[in-house]
Amino acid sequence: MQDVIRQSITAVSSVVLGKEEQIRLAVSCLLARGHLLIEDLPGMGKTTLAHALARVFSLDYRRVQFTSDMLPADILGVSIFNPQTREFEPKDGPVFTQLLLADEINRATPKTQGALLEAMEERQVTLDGLTRALPDPFFVVATQNPVTQSGTFPLPESQLDRFLMRLSLGYPSAEMELKLLAGSDRRQLAVNLKPVASGEQLQHAMAEVRKVRASRDLIDYIQRLLAYSRNGGLFVAGLSPRAGIGLLNASRAWALTGGRDYVIPEDVQVVLGPVAEHRLQSLAGGAAATATQKLLESVPVVRRQ
Repeated sequence: MQDVIRQSITAVSSVVLGKEEQIRLAVSCLLARGHLLIEDLPGMGKTTLAHALARVFSLDYRRVQFTSDMLPADILGVSIFNPQTREFEPKDGPVFTQLLLADEINRATPKTQGALLEAMEERQVTLDGLTRALPDPFFVVATQNPVTQSGTFPLPESQLDRFLMRLSLGYPSAEMELKLLAGSDRRQLAVNLKPVASGEQLQHAMAEVRKVRASRDLIDYIQRLLAYSRNGGLFVAGLSPRAGIGLLNASRAWALTGGRDYVIPEDVQVVLGPVAEHRLQSLAGGAAATATQKLLESVPVVRRQ
């Protein structure tokens, strides 16, 4: 299984150049059964990353371009009356897939954004009183433009909390940008990627994440991080228990992608930013990343006696 995970990360890295850590984090998010939010400027490779993940992990893939006039039915589907049977029959929306790319999610209105809440949390959709399960796995990769750009609706806290991780790809290095300019079209390369992991292998890897060992001291470290986020005077409101469970699951997945069946404190420290920063608002008014780094510096790995 370790070889399959490593080969999958390598395959995606052949398309999205110079972003190995972000790719490994995205794979960890998938293996931990979370959802991923990618916030960046247009043209940074967000869509290419999502498409490459779908190809490499043999996932059914659908893309929805969010706009201000989109309605919840455009995502969830509708019920259509059949005059022959005299019954309403469901017509599936694009949410009925394994990897849903919600492109520029913050260009839709809050009502449409909220249509994804049940799907992301419960892995099901209720339409006209009928509840239907979504495919397994179900992985949402949402992209959003910076809120400073025109035509955006900031995601509310309840929506942000549905995402296990938030990442930013950022500009490529000069070396990688030269390769991008001189090489083939990255979108076409993503389309041509060969599957590396089958659906059965992906399910097995997800099950293995749950088996990655976390010692009592490691769990104590995570709990103290949560407690300090609430009581340390750094944030408006601290991390919730759900965020704590997500932090542990993400740490397990990161350890597995690194070839280990146990979690170490460095795993927690790597994933803390992607898991926590979109859930936190700094009291000092600066970037959440700076306050999160101070959180790590303030909480020792080993409990002081």
